Amino acid sequence: MARTFSAACLVLFCASLALAQVAPGDASNLALQQANRINQLQQLQEDQRFKANPDVPVGQRLLVDYGGYVSFNYLSLDDASNNNHGLRQTELVGYARFNLDGAQEVFLRARTDYNDYNRGDSFDGFGSRLINPDFDRAYYRFDLQRAEQAYGNGASSPLDLVFQAGRDLNYWANGLVLTEVLDGGKIDIGTPAFNIEGICGITPTRTVDIDSSRPSFNDNTRRIFFGAMASAQVGDHRPFLYLLAQKDDNDKNESVTGPITTNFDYDSFYLGTGSTGNLGDRLRYGVEAAYEWGNTLSDSSQPAGTGLVPVIQTRNNISAWAADVRLDYLTQDPHQTRAGAELILASGDPYRGTSTNTFNGSKPHTTDLSFNAFGLLNTGLAFAPQVSNLIVGRVGASTFPVPDHEPFKRMQTGLDFFVFGKLRQQAPIDETTASGQAYLGAEPDLYVNWQIVSDVTLALRYGAFFPNKTALGPDAQIRQFFYGGITFAF
Repeated sequence: MARTFSAACLVLFCASLALAQVAPGDASNLALQQANRINQLQQLQEDQRFKANPDVPVGQRLLVDYGGYVSFNYLSLDDASNNNHGLRQTELVGYARFNLDGAQEVFLRARTDYNDYNRGDSFDGFGSRLINPDFDRAYYRFDLQRAEQAYGNGASSPLDLVFQAGRDLNYWANGLVLTEVLDGGKIDIGTPAFNIEGICGITPTRTVDIDSSRPSFNDNTRRIFFGAMASAQVGDHRPFLYLLAQKDDNDKNESVTGPITTNFDYDSFYLGTGSTGNLGDRLRYGVEAAYEWGNTLSDSSQPAGTGLVPVIQTRNNISAWAADVRLDYLTQDPHQTRAGAELILASGDPYRGTSTNTFNGSKPHTTDLSFNAFGLLNTGLAFAPQVSNLIVGRVGASTFPVPDHEPFKRMQTGLDFFVFGKLRQQAPIDETTASGQAYLGAEPDLYVNWQIVSDVTLALRYGAFFPNKTALGPDAQIRQFFYGGITFAF
């Protein structure tokens, strides 16, 4: 095709040399015709780049990419009870991607881990063991616009439709409400200026739940999600609006502690809005706010003397909210230095014993004011509270300190500094705190990301939380978090 286009241009160029001997009006018409022919040839060449040749076997048009990596990790952290946990983890991951004509894709990624804990340090009580291999990503993706280019006449409509089914990470907006791996499907339809995304799926069984009082919360969770989000491109800004529903499919679980039986059922809806974009050439922002409603089962117990007695659970309405605002500034120097700031706010319920759980949770016959969602925001390494009855301020910076010298040119270092507080002093967070105390503590986090060579990467993380002992108790100690991991790709 390139030869045909070049020969045509040569012919048109030679023909243009005769224009001097043609009448002005005829020359104008001839020039217009020649320009049209060139445009047609260019369009034909562009179409042929995407159009699939049916005479070529599918096996030759199929792009296959595969590989994997092995990583060796060490983790040491202090929990809320001042107990240290040590873990050595070996992780093996393999993946394969199959892409046909740019329009259809299958992606598979499987992993397995061997967790080697210090004696008595296991988080779930199962001790050191091999984690059964499983797919953490497995999906089929179809792009209608690419299909029109590959299998049609080469042209495509401005309206695109992308359909995906299988297991994949769903990250909505800034991550305030939804950051979950789901088994299901999603569809994205629209143009670069406006699109609508819809999802429907259920969490894989091994998902860790937000309610740690529910039996098997860390290895047997079933929550169903469905919703839609609309977004538009307005200059340098991308505003969005979404509605998300979450159905608790764990309601058959119950916990029995002595005379107290607890049932679990937390169904929630989220209406959210916000925007992402640029404020000038170097400043990027993101803002997201959400209102939560729905219903939940109340606490199953109440204090009596020095113990607890059972009470009848009631179905309480939920009315809660949260917001996240972040700014990132890029200096555009050779070190790719970035500076950032973030503010997280989430409502709390003074009638709860803990902010996230059913047991010791919302009191009977009250409205649950505690925000609980399924997102993932940066709330530090060592403290890492759930985004519920929380106010978090964060400032940070990162840089590549030695960008011109091997092997350090791909080494990034960074620092984040957090200040934590309760949005409502009388309400709880996800661990025991004193009522009437707002300030919880502060935490600096340090990190290093270093691509030593193309196939070897080192990651280091260290955080130390300095608690306010008035709020977290006189026995509260500095909590430290350390993680080191080296990954070999192949």
